[in-house]
Amino acid sequence: MSSTAITGIGELVTCHGTSPDLLGIRSNAALVIEADTIAWIGAARDVPAADTTVDVGGRAIIPGFVDSHSHLVFAGDRGAEFAARMTGQPYDGGGIDVTVAATRAASDDELTRLLAGRIAELRALGTTTVEIKSGYGLTVADEVRALTIARQFTPEATFLGGHVVPAEYADDRAAYVDLVTGPMLEAAAPYGRWIDVFCEPHSPHAFDADEARQILRAGADIGLGLRVHGNQLGPGPGVQLAVELAAASVDHCTFLDDADVDVLADAADTTVATLLPGVEFCTRSPYPDAARLLAAGVSIALATDCNPGTCYSSSMPWVISLAVREMGMTPAQALFAATAGSAKSLRRTDIGRLVVGNRADLAVLDAPSYLHLAYRPGVPIARVLDVAISSRRASARP
Repeated sequence: MSSTAITGIGELVTCHGTSPDLLGIRSNAALVIEADTIAWIGAARDVPAADTTVDVGGRAIIPGFVDSHSHLVFAGDRGAEFAARMTGQPYDGGGIDVTVAATRAASDDELTRLLAGRIAELRALGTTTVEIKSGYGLTVADEVRALTIARQFTPEATFLGGHVVPAEYADDRAAYVDLVTGPMLEAAAPYGRWIDVFCEPHSPHAFDADEARQILRAGADIGLGLRVHGNQLGPGPGVQLAVELAAASVDHCTFLDDADVDVLADAADTTVATLLPGVEFCTRSPYPDAARLLAAGVSIALATDCNPGTCYSSSMPWVISLAVREMGMTPAQALFAATAGSAKSLRRTDIGRLVVGNRADLAVLDAPSYLHLAYRPGVPIARVLDVAISSRRASARP
């Protein structure tokens, strides 16, 4: 088995610490990788012999980012919708139909090519694990197709037949819910690890609490883990439903009342609040108060929600910058949420932290410290350290 020593590390951020920031920063450190695994971490002066040595020249090493919420299997363009929102048009979920039409019309080869390009983009920005949802097909065949394509790049594939009610079912919502919880779920389940639903009574296109509960329970009964889009467009039942059903994550959490914060704090070991500040930026919505959630003891993750309508960005460094500037997080809290926090939202312990035995998913910064992620917004200073995972795409085994 070949081994590689990583030396010349200016700052090693393990995200496995006992100090209040939890970052576990080590100075004058080195690490050794064997195959896909971290085999040794210690002082640079004690680094054992390895087959290959890579000197990173004083740069910082951090865990690869874990992007735990994305919608990357799609075709088409919604730039005009973004422009309209910048002039005051509100977002209500209706634009999803535009993407559904374009995605249904695209070939398998085109969707695969588009997804491969997006995966390359996010890896160039330091992401090593990505969750990918379906939800732009909304027929049995198209949802299975989306998950099959996603699984070529990640095992963290999520069935999102409950994204919106498609136009052909607008006059019979119950029939569509029956389709999602019946034939569509049965066909999609072998290709997904998770099931998700857009629980949003403020959108006429999404699902109310009863519909969302029916979809999630059907997914749980067939063995899928649960995720929820909740409380994005206004106060609503999404957070309470996610905690009730012990979902791994409830995502957006833009509009929360005290009861929502309380139940998330009580469920911190089970349900993570995944915040998506790129969406607030791109929709001119209020940002979640992350500082309030952290003070209450809520478990937090950060992710991009990269999608064609409300946040067409795959940049986790940009998300960190937004979290620090707009949501009251410290640079340390934001980095932890984008790595270990997001790994927790996927119920993964083998990623998000640099410890012996974990996957060698590393990102290197063209900077001496992780602080530059927020200090230099918009600058592509993070990238996957290819020596560790050159043979893999942005994925990880469950």
